[in-house]
Amino acid sequence: MKLINKKNKNYTQVFQLFTEEEWIKSNKNFNKNITTFFTGKKYEIFVNAHEEGITYFIGLGKSTLQNFEFQQVAVKFSQTQKEKLQAVPTLMLADFLHEKQFEEFVKGLLTGTYNYPFDKKHPFWDAKFELHFENLSQKKLDHIYQKSEALSNGQTACQDWLNKPANLKKPDIFNVYLKNLAKKYDLKYTVFNRKKCEEFGLGAYLAVNQGSAYDAAFTILEYKTTVKNAKTFGLVGKCVLFDTGGISIKNSANLHYMKSDMGGATAVLGSLIYAAEMQLPVNIIAILPITDNAVSEKALLPSDVVTAYNGKTIEVLDTDAEGRLILADGLSYLSKNYKTDFLIDLATLTGSSVRMFGDTCGAMFSNNEELKNLLIKTGDQTNQRLWNLPLWDIWKDDIQSDVADLKNISMKPIGDCIVAAKFLEQFIENHPKWAHLDIAGVAFGNVGYAKEKAATGFGVQLLVNLIENYH
Repeated sequence: MKLINKKNKNYTQVFQLFTEEEWIKSNKNFNKNITTFFTGKKYEIFVNAHEEGITYFIGLGKSTLQNFEFQQVAVKFSQTQKEKLQAVPTLMLADFLHEKQFEEFVKGLLTGTYNYPFDKKHPFWDAKFELHFENLSQKKLDHIYQKSEALSNGQTACQDWLNKPANLKKPDIFNVYLKNLAKKYDLKYTVFNRKKCEEFGLGAYLAVNQGSAYDAAFTILEYKTTVKNAKTFGLVGKCVLFDTGGISIKNSANLHYMKSDMGGATAVLGSLIYAAEMQLPVNIIAILPITDNAVSEKALLPSDVVTAYNGKTIEVLDTDAEGRLILADGLSYLSKNYKTDFLIDLATLTGSSVRMFGDTCGAMFSNNEELKNLLIKTGDQTNQRLWNLPLWDIWKDDIQSDVADLKNISMKPIGDCIVAAKFLEQFIENHPKWAHLDIAGVAFGNVGYAKEKAATGFGVQLLVNLIENYH
């Protein structure tokens, strides 16, 4: 796709956008019978075939629509019209659009090309597809395309890795990918195997990894800017490539969806790709504690006590509460070894957050008002919403153990996503600006490109917007 600021005399393909109000104003310029099929409602498409070519009427809904809704409409258009669209110079008619709305629409056209396994066969990736839009300068169009392509690359990587079957994303395979990615984008890449993790005392992470047939891969990726005094974001993504539950084994119903237990890590991955492609003026330290949670004779047993990186002992009552164990070491390692302005962890962590919010939003916990408000605002802008939940100390009582400093779950059948957050708070080493995002219900779900539940890409645009717009 190319974005070009010009208007030729003749086009065989036109995208014409209407809000409901715009359609009422202008429908008299068209065949009156079209109104039977098209009213400008959100997601409505009317294909007007005529002698000269084809005009797609694209409905946006009410004129009060938010910016992210332009992206939603474009995603659906991109997905549903894939077979019919031509890779030709195409005129876009939408005089009422401002720059940000146009940008969101283009982002949607590109991210809507995603299918698994990803290939660039969609007409929008064909070099012959040009979108001609006169309302913005060529310089602005170039910048919008650069941002849209970077976002699409980040989100595609996120979705592709989350959608991969378990046998195609073993720890060694994912590691090779990250190593090559670091080379491509000039990121600093560090990985600790089991031996190294033992030396450093990453005991909570190793406890989960000990049942695996694959070596540990506690991975650190660093993106550095040349801009002086830039802010540093510390990101930790839960990276359990497949979660059987360990000895506390999960029910077999829907177990195949546990290939999605790396949703936190893939969100971090997508935002790293975007930051590197856009050369954002920030530093990012990302920790991905990579492992699977397997059942084997070496696997962690319920009642085992393990020692985390920061020296705290943890009684493991449930081996299926493994995400918080690997995040604990990720958070404390990051806090102790790097200076960061913000510390954010993302994880497909608890069934509790799914029961609470379904697929409407992620559960958020934070010890900092500024970061909390920033995340809520960014979530609303990107439609990757978050809802703030309490971190009251009363919940700490539920993780006191008789035989260790902490236990990894409360035995009460309530509030596990809060208990998990309270547990993680013990490993941030008093970091003043921390947020924990439990995205279990939103990272994997119903999508337009697949019949079954699949990767949504949740978290990439949230992090990207947060990082890009923080000054």
